[in-house]
Amino acid sequence: MDFESVTSVRRKTRKSSNFKIYLAGVYLAVFFIAVYFLFSTFDIKDLTSYEFIKENREIIIKYKDNNIFFLTIIFFIITILLNLLLCPMLLPTLIIGFIFGKWLGTLILIFGNTLGGLLLYQLAKTFFSDLIEKKFKTKFSKFINFFNKNETIYFMCFRFMGGGGTPFPIQNVLPVLFNMSAKNYIIATLLGIIPTTFVTVALGSGIEKIIDKNAELSFLPVVQSPEIYLPIIGFFILLLIGFVIKKNYFKE
Repeated sequence: MDFESVTSVRRKTRKSSNFKIYLAGVYLAVFFIAVYFLFSTFDIKDLTSYEFIKENREIIIKYKDNNIFFLTIIFFIITILLNLLLCPMLLPTLIIGFIFGKWLGTLILIFGNTLGGLLLYQLAKTFFSDLIEKKFKTKFSKFINFFNKNETIYFMCFRFMGGGGTPFPIQNVLPVLFNMSAKNYIIATLLGIIPTTFVTVALGSGIEKIIDKNAELSFLPVVQSPEIYLPIIGFFILLLIGFVIKKNYFKE
């Protein structure tokens, strides 16, 4: 390789590194703007206050009923952005279940998480593959061996069992380690996240029903309500199924 070629490679590497730094800066800027907006617009004590939620529940549900198409699009976009910002999805899933109910809430999240996860995966594969390999290749080496056998089936099972406790944002970028195709990523994610998404959304929807029925929130009426205990039972069933899948399909 001559001197000019070496210089050209170095320039390209430098430009790529600068772009990665720029992209990371944009991510951080958007994240901090979002956090600032949240804390400056809402009082966190209010957001976690039962009285505040109960008083505003009717307003939220009525607004949703009158603007169902608009809000569906907005929360679909928000779900995609939350994935791109590497946000944990438990609380947003409960909120979407609270507002939209089990069925529409599940659809919003399944398609939003699939598209958001795919976009994040493509970004990570293009710009951060070296960093991801350095951080996760050794830790997830056992899973990678299985993914290489049949990436669609095994990654779908991995999604189904909640990634074995792996945070959702890390699940989204893990296929970088075995260069998964976009088509297989979509299929595995779309099908794999349905059970856990539905159970969590149903719990959020159940909380909304409980608030609608009860003047005061107390432990016993809550746990005795089918809207609450059925999703919880479903969650433990999924844990059991996930354990069986891991034991039988992810064994050496």
